[in-house]
Amino acid sequence: MPMNFNQQIIDEFRANQGQVGGPFEGGRLLLLTTVGARTGAPHTTPLGYLPDGDRLLVIASAGGAPAHPAWYHNLRANPQVTVEVGTFTQQAKAVVLEGEERDRLFARAVEQDPGWAEYESRSGRVLPVVALLPIDGGPPAGPMGDALKTIHDAFRRELALIRKEVAASGPRVGAQLRVNCLTLCQGLHVHHSREDGFMFPALEGRHPELAPALERLRAEHVTVQQLLERLQELLAADDIAPEALLSQVNELTGELESHLDYEEEQLVALLNGG
Repeated sequence: MPMNFNQQIIDEFRANQGQVGGPFEGGRLLLLTTVGARTGAPHTTPLGYLPDGDRLLVIASAGGAPAHPAWYHNLRANPQVTVEVGTFTQQAKAVVLEGEERDRLFARAVEQDPGWAEYESRSGRVLPVVALLPIDGGPPAGPMGDALKTIHDAFRRELALIRKEVAASGPRVGAQLRVNCLTLCQGLHVHHSREDGFMFPALEGRHPELAPALERLRAEHVTVQQLLERLQELLAADDIAPEALLSQVNELTGELESHLDYEEEQLVALLNGG
């Protein structure tokens, strides 16, 4: 993409917590900042990405151009990069995937979006697939209550994307959509486990009046986990009906959104020191 168009997307992304219009509207977008291989200067590029468990995948398509993009050459020279997704900013290690793993994950991407195959055909090169592995996994910067809402908003946005993808999936559920769902399940499980194991006990010790609210939140965690387990069982089937998957995702969405709203109502101001 031309540099001025790139900068417009970057500015819009940072001004709107990762939400942009144009060709990236309604999709998964990150900002990748690499260190220039020759200049040593930071170089930021907006890229579509694919969830893959605890890592993100990006493809060096350059819109089907015959040469690899500058950001790819930069991360080959210096694999430590900065990744912005929504309001999260993390350091990550970039790993260029090779052989069977690269081919399998590229095929998975093509199954979801045939445009990747078109880019590869037009470019006349094998498009590199790069995994971004977070180095630091701490909470977002700022007051704890605001950080909690930021994490919740990321789950809300991902659920909305998954519902849209399931609704548009056609007669079968592809491999990448299954991974998107499983990545969400993993993220929610980790988040709720940390709340149960660390945040809630700490709050309970300082604010015993919160006991009824925390008891409700813990019970809701159990309900959400049961829904996640049913979703994972459904995803394990070879022949998932998109209607069944959408029904399960909608049930999870309703339960989770109610839970997140209540948790924010009870805890955000308190965590912010209000």
